[in-house]
Amino acid sequence: MSSRLIGVGVGPGDPELVTVKGVNALRAADVVVVPVMDSGERGRAEATVLHYVPGEKVVRVVFALNERTDRARREAAWDAAGERVAGLLREHGVVAFATIGDPNVYSTFTYLAQTLVEAVPDVVVETVPGITAMQDLAARSGAVLTEGTEPLTLVPVTAGAAVLKDALAGPGTVVAYKFGRQAGEVAEALRETGRIGDAVWGSALGLPEESVRPAAELDGTPLPYLSTLIAPPRRDSGRGGKL
Repeated sequence: MSSRLIGVGVGPGDPELVTVKGVNALRAADVVVVPVMDSGERGRAEATVLHYVPGEKVVRVVFALNERTDRARREAAWDAAGERVAGLLREHGVVAFATIGDPNVYSTFTYLAQTLVEAVPDVVVETVPGITAMQDLAARSGAVLTEGTEPLTLVPVTAGAAVLKDALAGPGTVVAYKFGRQAGEVAEALRETGRIGDAVWGSALGLPEESVRPAAELDGTPLPYLSTLIAPPRRDSGRGGKL
């Protein structure tokens, strides 16, 4: 019988935003893997999962979640994590991997699945979609992500502020992920492109320390790494004007 690896999106942090299908997948799995950094603190995925499954079913696996400069260290961490999860698959059969947001949007699950397809050739990989941070921020702030024929551009600011600036110079709404450490450069790009007036940012969505603020208040102070920005286009054409 083939083993199954299921990437389950558990949303941005609010336990109420896990889908029914996601909860069912977590509960049906033999074990639930949650990624943690080598410093060992509990992450959002683990905190969310523990609302729905008992702690003894959860296995914490260390990933180099924030390692971008040392490729060898990152690759070694992925290999070690893959080996650990491969052992769980052989032992249990069905393993769910909980990831914040959606497993197919900038997720650690992508790298894990690629590793395990090689290590466990008969593994069946599945995903359960999750609510993304941009959806949650739009709901909490009242920002409209798209209207009519507008495009939607998602940019990880870890790719550089220049990538974000290029996107802001184009049409439609621009969403920026992981911009907290470059908040000053992001604010400058918003001002230069005339986008700062309607833009909003948020962090720790659904958690006690949640912050949802207008981008106009950005003053260059570094923000939490997992901060999200929504910068809508100017909409001056009235109801349905973007159709």
